[in-house]
Amino acid sequence: MDTDLHSHIRQSGLDPLKVLLGSVSELFQLDDNTLENIKFYVIKEAFYRHYNNNDFYRNSCKEKNIHPDDIKQLSDLVRIPLVPIELYKANDSHKLLSVSLNDVELEMRSTGTSGIPSVSRRCSDTVDHAVFSIYAMYREFFSISKGAGLYLCPSTEEIPEMGMIKALNMLAGLLDTHRFMVEREQFVPEEVVDQIHAWENRFSTHIIGPPFLINRFIRYLKARNIKLSLDKSAYVITLGGWKRFSGEMLSREEFNRECVEFLGVKEHQIRDIYALVESNVMAIDDEFGEKHVTPYIHFSVRDPEHLDQEVPEGEVGQLAILDPLAKSTPGFMLTEDMVRLLPGKSRSGRSGQRVQYVMRKPEAKEFGCCAVNLDKKLEEVEADEPNCPVVS
Repeated sequence: MDTDLHSHIRQSGLDPLKVLLGSVSELFQLDDNTLENIKFYVIKEAFYRHYNNNDFYRNSCKEKNIHPDDIKQLSDLVRIPLVPIELYKANDSHKLLSVSLNDVELEMRSTGTSGIPSVSRRCSDTVDHAVFSIYAMYREFFSISKGAGLYLCPSTEEIPEMGMIKALNMLAGLLDTHRFMVEREQFVPEEVVDQIHAWENRFSTHIIGPPFLINRFIRYLKARNIKLSLDKSAYVITLGGWKRFSGEMLSREEFNRECVEFLGVKEHQIRDIYALVESNVMAIDDEFGEKHVTPYIHFSVRDPEHLDQEVPEGEVGQLAILDPLAKSTPGFMLTEDMVRLLPGKSRSGRSGQRVQYVMRKPEAKEFGCCAVNLDKKLEEVEADEPNCPVVS
């Protein structure tokens, strides 16, 4: 962002970051250098904010002999100290706050295989940023404003603090109607089929949920040789890990093929979302299956053996997220995910970073998000019902 323009926005009483939040489509049309400069300014400003307001984080910076004034250009962003994601699971995770506990409006949780919840706290400004950003990304990549949402997951009423469901539930605000198909840890695929038929010729039905539950539904269709035909405006939208509680890794390629065969969609209608409850980032598939990173958030892919160094673009490394939307906690996070940034130009014509998720770091203490525990519970219920038509 041009410094004069940045100053003018500030002098007008506007928040430059909130101005950007309403300009996702325009940001994706900028050239990469301009977009990188914009990200640099908002990330550096966020670094100053957390350095000045967070004793724990400032001490971490001092230990590394890093001050915000040392960040002078985009290549310096790699020097910003990172918060390991496991600190969100610590008993004293409140030390990550750059605001008072009294200013926390929302707590969200994600629990993987360890059973220890990761707690993400958001103040009012951070909630504003997340809401504006998520809706802007949904509109950019789905252009949804009507239709029916068939959620293959529990409702937020049942699990109000589960970040994955909270984010997916926001799609419902863009639709005419919706229904959650997991109630009291029960999933009945016959009811899903009945609901799809009930909405036929009335609404485009979007199937939404974690990959394992949509895969579970497809297993039911496959066992019964039922082939549905969703219309050309429908989406299959997944959010959550592709690794099951058993350790089995779902194949995205096979998943897509079976969605085409049993749900009657084209491959470009199948869209996956990468997100973390601890961050405000969303990386969403475009029509070519390439995940675009939220344009004002920066992905830095590090050498796992030398975390202060980035790997060349296109190579696999450990993901660090630089998220200026986070005001309540430092948005500079070292994840346990292995990814690669896609080189070259986007086939959809959008600028910015595109990412491919590869795997969880092999030595990670746990895998999966809150979806894995739901997967395990449903599998246990299924095992207790020998007449259940769902088969592996």
